[in-house]
Amino acid sequence: MKILVIGATGLVGSAVCARLATGGYDVTRAVRPGKRPAADPGAWVEVDVARAVGPADWLRQLEGIDAVVNCSGALQEGMGHRMTGVHARGPRALFRACEQSGVRRMLHFSAIGVDRQQPSAFSRTKLSGDMALMETDLDWVILRPAVILGDAAFGSSALFRGLAALPLLPLMPSTGKLQVVQLEDVAETVLRLVDKAAPSKLSLEIVGPQQLEFHEIVARYRRWLGWPPAKRYLLPRPLASLLYRLGDSAGLLGWRPPVRSTAAREIVRGAVGDPTDWIGATGILPASLDEALARRPVSVQERWFAKLYFLKPVIFVLLPLFWISTGAISLTSGFEEGVELMLAGGAGFLATPSVIAGAFADIVIGCAIAWRRTARLGLFAAVLLSLFYSAAGTAILPELWSAPLGPLTKVWPILVLHLVALAVLEER
Repeated sequence: MKILVIGATGLVGSAVCARLATGGYDVTRAVRPGKRPAADPGAWVEVDVARAVGPADWLRQLEGIDAVVNCSGALQEGMGHRMTGVHARGPRALFRACEQSGVRRMLHFSAIGVDRQQPSAFSRTKLSGDMALMETDLDWVILRPAVILGDAAFGSSALFRGLAALPLLPLMPSTGKLQVVQLEDVAETVLRLVDKAAPSKLSLEIVGPQQLEFHEIVARYRRWLGWPPAKRYLLPRPLASLLYRLGDSAGLLGWRPPVRSTAAREIVRGAVGDPTDWIGATGILPASLDEALARRPVSVQERWFAKLYFLKPVIFVLLPLFWISTGAISLTSGFEEGVELMLAGGAGFLATPSVIAGAFADIVIGCAIAWRRTARLGLFAAVLLSLFYSAAGTAILPELWSAPLGPLTKVWPILVLHLVALAVLEER
């Protein structure tokens, strides 16, 4: 069989593709335009689910396909993420295109509990996509997983690792219990249900065997990482609300933090369900979190990731503020001093325009680093500009190397921080 997997670079999609490939299936990976890995020689197609809202937008991608696995999703509205398009309009068009092209088998990822409560646009749009699929005559299976954890670190899987590195664990108020499920069990589910002979017209809750509190999950990761138990404290609601709003702001800039207002609404409900139908349809006995961690030896890269997790947002707040503030200071309170330094170095009539140009360059670089799409370009520009400032300062005013507070000496740790930012920039 030839399988089209939509959302193939995501946490679930990438695991599903790998499991189907090792299971002997011919996998075609569908990703958003520009997201195809350049080094992967496999079969890829590009399609923006949120914009592919007519059956004609899907027919070419469905040529020669025997089954479709839809793993696309978005937690919240943001840069490049439109939930109505990703969860409802795009999938509805896909389902119609499958009917028109004769593709019968459809596995569709939803989320646990959306059929019971819809506290956010995430749940409402997910349910809308589910209902559209159930109205078709396709051989459909709707998979509704709880929080998915695994070897790969993204979203909740990354958040729990990061929280496990904190000696003081902050807890959000009003969090429900979670039946976390392992990523490998989710991928195995797809392998067993994608075949034409497998049961269909099912909605399955994909949940683990343990109902755990949020802090219990973090404690298990912390114990696995080899660190002593952390002290817990409950965040005041105003502070928790501020953190969720800050996450929303980061989302508008293209970043994808797991702590956003959608998570605040959804986590009150928790993520629990009944795995009986899932076990009956697949024969899978889901692994508990304890079992999953016990068979994964902890490694130094896990400890590094956990400790770097919350340093990353600090870095990407600090660097834009550093560059924007230096530019603003150069244009205001530090303008005259900057011009005097340039004149002392022999810049002559170029002193004033040089200070202004440098200030605007700093501000542009800071804004570029803050915006996710241009962050890499902004970081490289920051490195080059820092090197230019060091070279120009050495040529014009070499005494800055020995001046009090070492203005040129401090460029080097700043350069290293930019290299760290480049190293941790990728999210998947």
